Amino acid sequence: MFRVVRDSRWRRQRLLILCYHGIAQEDEHEWRPGLFMPPGILEQRLEILKRGHYNVVGLGQGLEGLQKGTLPPRSVAITFDDGCYDFYSQAYPLLTKYGFPVTVYQTTYYSDYQKPIFNLFCSYLLWKRRGEVLNQGFELGVESPMDLRSEASRHQIVLKLVKGSEAQGLTGAEKNEITTRLAALLGVDYEKLTAKRILQLMTGQEIAELARRGVDFQLHTHRHRTPEQEDLFRKEIDDNRNRLQQIVGSTATHFCYPSGIYKTEFLSWLREEQVVSATTCDAGLASAESDPLLLPRLVDTAARSALEFRSWLDGIGPVLALQKTAPQRYVPRD
Repeated sequence: MFRVVRDSRWRRQRLLILCYHGIAQEDEHEWRPGLFMPPGILEQRLEILKRGHYNVVGLGQGLEGLQKGTLPPRSVAITFDDGCYDFYSQAYPLLTKYGFPVTVYQTTYYSDYQKPIFNLFCSYLLWKRRGEVLNQGFELGVESPMDLRSEASRHQIVLKLVKGSEAQGLTGAEKNEITTRLAALLGVDYEKLTAKRILQLMTGQEIAELARRGVDFQLHTHRHRTPEQEDLFRKEIDDNRNRLQQIVGSTATHFCYPSGIYKTEFLSWLREEQVVSATTCDAGLASAESDPLLLPRLVDTAARSALEFRSWLDGIGPVLALQKTAPQRYVPRD
């Protein structure tokens, strides 16, 4: 059945767009298995693509072939969201080994401000002391003792830190002072983690280097956010595009919704910004009938078995997914 669907005319008229986020440098996949994958699992996926003779195409090439009806059989595009340093250190070497093209949807604020991403790093630090209750927290504006025994309780602490920083209008440097103090309270070595570039984005120099080597960089907003006011939304696109153009020397026209969250009003704003495609995190295969600004992808995680992964490559996966409820938008915690 897999082979029949894989080699069918139906499958040839569809493009599977794979979505990845981070590739763990250490234990990030244990902290956020929905966001981070061990490098060994990524290599397993790439090996499946190679051995199955799937045609891994660039995103732009794949979308053009989709509209013209010229897609090669078993077409797959690979995308990475956010553009963290672990893409540079972990994912890119593996993609190069297999010779596969890739698109990175790159946020840019933290590319210029080389510190850990505030909300994610706070969550990661708290997770490092999971299972404990600590008699600290008042000095950071959170309740003491800090209950770190569950993801839900840790998430509430992160929310208070994030909302407090937003209410005070803190700069990136001031937010980083909070993470430094939080690490000290928790007894976690901040300098050691930051030296490894965990939860940091690629620098402009690293992005430029990979762009010269053929990596396709596209839009993901400047600050990984989609404001609901049109002027602020479009500013996120403009700031992101302008910075990417300065770095790679070309104009980005493809977009990915941060966290997969979208609203219908965003579509006209994206058209005004001359965006030609936008990907979601709604599971499915793209076809010529798909709205180019609401393209489905498969968010691949380590929890997905190799057999299930292959079922999506061949086209069986979407059929099985029809037995479930409507697609859930991908909203990572913290």
